Amino acid sequence: MFADLGHFSYTAIQVAFTFIVYPSLILAYMGQAAYLSKHHRIYTSYQIGFYASVPGLAVITVMLVTTCLTSLVMILCWHKSPFLALVFLLFFGSIELLYFSASLIKFLEGAWLPILLALFLMIIMFVWHYATIKKYEFDLHNKVSLDWLLALGEKLGIVRVPGIALVYTDLIAGVPANFSHFVTNLPAFHRILVFVCVKSVPVPFVPPAERYLVGRVGPPNHRSYRCIVRYGYRDVQEDINAFESELIASLSDFVWLEASLGGHQSSEAADGHEYGLTVAGSNLLARRRLDYNTALPSEENTIELAPDTTVKKVRFFLEENSGSALSEAVREELEDLLAAREFGCTFILGHSHVRAKPGSSIMKKLAIDVAYNFLRRNCRGPDVALRVPPASLLEVGMVYVL
Repeated sequence: MFADLGHFSYTAIQVAFTFIVYPSLILAYMGQAAYLSKHHRIYTSYQIGFYASVPGLAVITVMLVTTCLTSLVMILCWHKSPFLALVFLLFFGSIELLYFSASLIKFLEGAWLPILLALFLMIIMFVWHYATIKKYEFDLHNKVSLDWLLALGEKLGIVRVPGIALVYTDLIAGVPANFSHFVTNLPAFHRILVFVCVKSVPVPFVPPAERYLVGRVGPPNHRSYRCIVRYGYRDVQEDINAFESELIASLSDFVWLEASLGGHQSSEAADGHEYGLTVAGSNLLARRRLDYNTALPSEENTIELAPDTTVKKVRFFLEENSGSALSEAVREELEDLLAAREFGCTFILGHSHVRAKPGSSIMKKLAIDVAYNFLRRNCRGPDVALRVPPASLLEVGMVYVL
């Protein structure tokens, strides 16, 4: 189980079980058998006998729950017949249920401790999950329309400054409320705007060529994009420099791919629309191989997107047979992206303050105002989890009334 979750490798678990767990179990069972053989009479002071050998309640409960969940896995994941799953549940579940009923009489003799511990951990997980879902619903309900974002301009006193802004959000569509709060208090944002959403998917690894889903937010001249970054549960997130390079390369790949497929929209056609996302990566790798293995027709048709010599350079080739207007628009967008990269990236994260709504029940106030806020203050912040450099971090305070 721990190997499947990615906490340890299969080899580490095999070695630990072979040389530590298995010998320890054998010695423990041998010791119990020797003690029972000598103190088998029920009238001894320790009351050793069959009653004492019935398994301490937590163990048999785990076995019973595992059997019930396995029967569900047989139907939902292994696609076995419900009849077979029912036979499995009745055969093993009936045996474990007998042990479970016998173990209940040990509740007052110490079995209450693991149950109390399990209840405490369950409450913690429930409070965290409940507040997280409520925060997401708050963001979903208070997100800003795309028309509002496109209406921001010099007429409203909004200034586009050089650089790239990476706005982290849990939303996969729309403009998050923390960005509107940011613009309201500081009427300026960067020339290149990227809404980044980091998602964990239920697979061990996500290939680098399929990690980035990129789409356009508004018309091309607005220079706003959306990027969903997908990680498997065994993937190791790159350091921030590698992440920046891969993200910018994916944006450039998306621009090139959109132009090659004839999807480069005009400003009038794309106003007020947010188009679907595209997997940006596989085409980029193909063009990298083309760049390193074949000669290009002319050096003036390439753009280098990595000014730093310590980072692998990526060169993007514009096809000669594309229309001149289309090539010029693509070239201008890639040059804007390169120029913004040289000015650096700013990471915009929300700094949440959560409180319960007025008139909420006492239980909800205790869960939100006390328990969740205590857990949030003692957990790693998103800047630490995402490895954001403090010098490039800009936090936007948000009050969530749940």
